[in-house]
Amino acid sequence: MVNNKPKYTLFNNASYALDGFVHAFKNETSFKLELLIALIVFPAIYFMPFEFMYKLVLFVTYFMIMIAELLNSAVENVVDLVTTDIHPLAKSAKDIGATAVLFTVVLHICCWLFIGLHTFL
Repeated sequence: MVNNKPKYTLFNNASYALDGFVHAFKNETSFKLELLIALIVFPAIYFMPFEFMYKLVLFVTYFMIMIAELLNSAVENVVDLVTTDIHPLAKSAKDIGATAVLFTVVLHICCWLFIGLHTFL
């Protein structure tokens, strides 16, 4: 059995993570859009008159969107690597990844709504 695992060190792991970020930034339109939106959302969260814990929830749920998008992109890349055929399981894998992203977006929006209603009403 061939072992193609690289030697892991803290420096190597950080380097792999940075490579993944750069790849996603260069190749994933949705991820780029989410980073652009973050330039608006993060200052908005910071300057809103919310309690610290509410701000933390909004920051965390937005990061969850970006994490879900990265995982979705990874699934899509693996599916594209494994098959070029149109296959129901390939479609299902990609659709499930997209659903995970959608759920995190809905969660973030719901947090905004509940926190906003709690603060301003």
